Amino acid sequence: MKILLMGNPNVGKSVVFSRLTGVHVMAANYPGTTVDYTKGSLFVDDKKAEMIDVPGTYSLIPSCKAEEVASNMFFDEKPDLVINVLDSTNLERNLYLTMQMLEHAIPTIVVLNMWDAAKRKGVHIDLEKLRKALGTVVIPTVAVSGVGIKKLASEIGKASKRRENYISKIKKMSDKEKWTFIGKILSDIQKIEHRHPSILEKLEDASVNPIFGTLIALIIIYLTLKVVIGLAEFLIGNLLDPIFYNYYGPFITQAVESFFPQGFIHDILIGSTYNYMESFGLLTTGVYVVFAAVLPYLFSFYLVLGFLEDFGYLPRLAVLIDSIMHKLGLHGSAIISTVLGFGCNVPAILSTRILEGKRERIIVSALVSISIPCMAQTAIIVGLLGPYGVIYIAMVYGTLFTIYIALGYLLNKMLKGESPELFLEIPPYRIPHIPTLLKKTWIRIRGFLIEAVPFVFLGILFINLLQILGILRVLTEVLAPVISGLWGLPKEAVSAIIVGFLRKDIATAMLAPLHLAPNQLVVASTVLAVSFPCIAMFVVLTKELGIKDMLKIVFLMITLALLVGTSLNLILGVFL
Repeated sequence: MKILLMGNPNVGKSVVFSRLTGVHVMAANYPGTTVDYTKGSLFVDDKKAEMIDVPGTYSLIPSCKAEEVASNMFFDEKPDLVINVLDSTNLERNLYLTMQMLEHAIPTIVVLNMWDAAKRKGVHIDLEKLRKALGTVVIPTVAVSGVGIKKLASEIGKASKRRENYISKIKKMSDKEKWTFIGKILSDIQKIEHRHPSILEKLEDASVNPIFGTLIALIIIYLTLKVVIGLAEFLIGNLLDPIFYNYYGPFITQAVESFFPQGFIHDILIGSTYNYMESFGLLTTGVYVVFAAVLPYLFSFYLVLGFLEDFGYLPRLAVLIDSIMHKLGLHGSAIISTVLGFGCNVPAILSTRILEGKRERIIVSALVSISIPCMAQTAIIVGLLGPYGVIYIAMVYGTLFTIYIALGYLLNKMLKGESPELFLEIPPYRIPHIPTLLKKTWIRIRGFLIEAVPFVFLGILFINLLQILGILRVLTEVLAPVISGLWGLPKEAVSAIIVGFLRKDIATAMLAPLHLAPNQLVVASTVLAVSFPCIAMFVVLTKELGIKDMLKIVFLMITLALLVGTSLNLILGVFL
């Protein structure tokens, strides 16, 4: 039995899905797209059934890639049953999709979710009249608390035996006829009583107000970064680093050296040093970078991102910043990726999947990769330049901000196409369902590990081979004229630039032993922020955009690093 779970965005489909399928879930991209959907399983009358959480859509006539995927699934998957989830507080908008689906004579169960929110808002719905009007089963639910889910599961079992009882007799109608019919239904089955707005509703209005909304946005961005950084550093310092340095590291080193005391295989597997970030060994650096350096930030960001998504804040942030982002060829949703980039660039690039067109995704990916340093790198930049005064830190971030604006404006002019208008559903604020939030976080992390880890290992193997074969030493000699001549840095800084391919923050930290002057630190820190991202970023850029567009962004990085490094060296040489 194949079941599709369908509905508008932000109606609680994921929570209903979580309640019905438990832990038996997997995430995937729809073929030929980067649109995510989730597939799970449940037992119906002791037989295993497949359930697909279809991307949210307002119509079966698509207006964006996510809606196109939803429409294709409805028409191509040939479902045995469709569960149509509606927001009980906004039936007028939701019923249009319902009407479209019922026309196709596919067994359908209509679920009125957020039944408790409707009652709190003074919305009263006559269920029996609605069942008769639609000609199919209608079940009220409160998915976050599980109310109505048992009844829904029972109806799924009944539908598997008597499919004809769940097929509506609604005839095909024009759009005008549909809206007329919906209006008639609502006037008959729905009554709304007056009530005063709640605190959350007042906060909803304040969040999109130009003045209060900006203040709220700054507070939320600050708290987001604090939570993400704090949680990630707590996990690294108290859990992952002790595991790696006290248990895993000594064990894997002893195991490898018992078979290969030295030589080529020894260096490939664990490297030539015992420093996990610098050894370039597959079983040392490879494992450490993924699980102890990237994963904690990825976990904390996905957790906070999922909370803000489910709470309903992100659409309001997008609306607030939309007019500014349009100047860069983007719409407001792109600010989400930018904010994420300040914590870790990897989830920032992955989050560009929410954008509608590839043009926008390329622009955002370029801006994040080139002008947004991750939080770990930011911490080291502040640590290096802080003793010399805030002015030097401002020079680095003022330069990066200028690059973000100028590059965005330039890419908007160069890349063909238009930035679409922001048509975005703004849901009411809701307290997230924690089990669903954790499950969504796990699905995203598992997807990253499955897709990216093999490429990270390949990249580290490549770097390792370059080092063993002596090619890195040759690169040092080749790059020395640029490093010293154009950027005014000592020849030893070449090693930091090269290490930046693996991890930018470590590369920035390698500037400390060089005893650079403040102006040299500004140049080096800015160049490292603009130039090659870490290996995990290369992997994600290739995965999300393809190798051709990834190479274009790399070309931009190299060009800007040369220009910015040289310009800063000349300007600071005159004024400092």
